[in-house]
Amino acid sequence: MFEPTQLQEVAEGKKAYEAAVAKALAKGPERKENFTTSGGIPLKRTYTPEDVNGVDYAKDLGFPGAYPYTRGVHPTMYRGRFWTMRQYAGFATAEDSNKRYRYLLSQGTTGLSVAFDLPTQIGYDSDDPMAVGECGKVGVAVDSLADAEILFGGIPLDKVSTSMTINAPASVLLSMYIAVAEKQGVPMNALSGTIQNDILKEYIARGTYIFPPKPSMRLITDIFDFCSRNIPKWNTISISGYHIREAGSTAIQEVAFTLADGIAYIEAAIKAGQDPNVFGKRLSFFFNAHNDFIEEVAKFRAARKVWARIMKERFGVTEKGAQMLRFHTQTAGCTLTAQQAENNIVRVAVQTMAAVCGGTQSLHTNSLDEALALPTDKSVRIALRTQQIVAYESGVTNIVDPLAGSYAIESLTKEIEEGAWEYIKKIDELGGMMTAIEKGYPQKNIQDSAYQYQKSIESGDRIIVGVNKFHIEEDMSERKLLKVDASVGVNQIKKLREMKENRDNVKVKSTLDAIRDGAKGDANLMPLILDAVHAYATEGEICGVLREVFGEYQENVVL
Repeated sequence: MFEPTQLQEVAEGKKAYEAAVAKALAKGPERKENFTTSGGIPLKRTYTPEDVNGVDYAKDLGFPGAYPYTRGVHPTMYRGRFWTMRQYAGFATAEDSNKRYRYLLSQGTTGLSVAFDLPTQIGYDSDDPMAVGECGKVGVAVDSLADAEILFGGIPLDKVSTSMTINAPASVLLSMYIAVAEKQGVPMNALSGTIQNDILKEYIARGTYIFPPKPSMRLITDIFDFCSRNIPKWNTISISGYHIREAGSTAIQEVAFTLADGIAYIEAAIKAGQDPNVFGKRLSFFFNAHNDFIEEVAKFRAARKVWARIMKERFGVTEKGAQMLRFHTQTAGCTLTAQQAENNIVRVAVQTMAAVCGGTQSLHTNSLDEALALPTDKSVRIALRTQQIVAYESGVTNIVDPLAGSYAIESLTKEIEEGAWEYIKKIDELGGMMTAIEKGYPQKNIQDSAYQYQKSIESGDRIIVGVNKFHIEEDMSERKLLKVDASVGVNQIKKLREMKENRDNVKVKSTLDAIRDGAKGDANLMPLILDAVHAYATEGEICGVLREVFGEYQENVVL
């Protein structure tokens, strides 16, 4: 990027700078800490043109909206329109969550993001013994189409983009969403949104799996095929690095393991006879925005570049829309602290700025009290206002890729890219991500990184304000927190049993039998699941039939 004579001038100037540094250090030392990114990348005292000497602008960066998309997937980015402002929400009953969604929409959110309770995430109805004590606690309980009708009641699904954090039972919840839309008179081809539908990261980092990998991949590719034919604006998967980072990975590992998961999904879909130029356009990604601002911006830029190369060079994808890495971001839950919870507002603001400067397409900002409980209306409004202030007041949205050209940003982008390729190469050598997961390779790397990060906090090498430094005494009794009452579970079970008594149970049995037969064969299961949902078969009943045929996954613990 620079002429040899210019680099020579920089090298000579650097000598003078280093002499000045030596004089400064003789007067007093630098802070006693390791100068690394949160992911452990060593940081230089300063960066110069020498650090980007190997960067080829046309090949490595290019312009926004052009391959390799390092600088963004759209030519005008936020000068055209802002990212989709979502707030991840869902708790207690469908009625309670619907009220929260309406509140958020009235406050300026431009998309919904649904949080389901734990039983829903792992395919159990609220009256299942496995669901005792968990109904509505970490999200909303959705047992059947009856709950989905209430959850989205009065919300025009042809005008709102909806993201659903659901994985193993994604086909069931997507079917419920389609059925609700149809009852509103909205055809499925008018729907837009995303289902997470990323089972590999569940085996790696999160744990809300149901079925073994092979049938799980079948369900995912069935969704790819069904949506390509019927819901062209729907993002069929959100390949998630967020939970990988929450489990303790570094930024490089987050990029590498997420994109390696993506490779596995592409390969499975191609094997099923699908064209990556078609379904590749509806793939999306989901990343974490951590505290280290510079590293995070570089991470997002590197991820776009690596994925573009994977699609073009590895899979021969020629459609530009299928080469682009489009992603949703959530600020880092693992960085929120119960101590001095108001400090979380500042953390989320920094993380929001990193996501925006990194070029996100969609964003959820965590609420200040989420380290303690589900967020209140007030705290979720502050989180939303954080996005709006960055969008309308900060000025960073007026320039596309505003930090491009920074010696530090470009150097770290290249370093993260190279580190990600090293992990991807190792995973390929192991036989691909499925085999790597079976051998515990990503799990072990994440565990090791998490251990090192925690050690640095406990030793004081890494400062967490309010946790290991700058303590204060707090009266927690004065803090107003949102609590889900135990009566929620009792009432949900009552509603569920009444629904079962009033539906056509002969029809329900017929649709469940069809799913069972389809699962034993090779038919696309989506139309069969949609029929069952229309008949008010419950999620637990549908997943129960699939459990009979597919079995359940047993974790391979790696220490």
